[in-house]
Amino acid sequence: MQVELTAIFSSAPEGGVIAFVEKLPGATTQGETLDDVRANLREAAELVIQASRALVEEELAGAEVIRKPLRVTAW
Repeated sequence: MQVELTAIFSSAPEGGVIAFVEKLPGATTQGETLDDVRANLREAAELVIQASRALVEEELAGAEVIRKPLRVTAW
């Protein structure tokens, strides 16, 4: 599954670049170059999503659930 998220990049006060995903708490990173930070941020976002999914799976273990796609518009 692929989702499109908005990444925010800015210069770090001590040099380099910092970044975070606007609607994904915990997905933050820093690096020397924009390319480095972009790769780091992609990995951070994937890890946050995987951890969230693992927590949900643990919480729902043994429960009968229905999974359906949900589209939302956020700005």
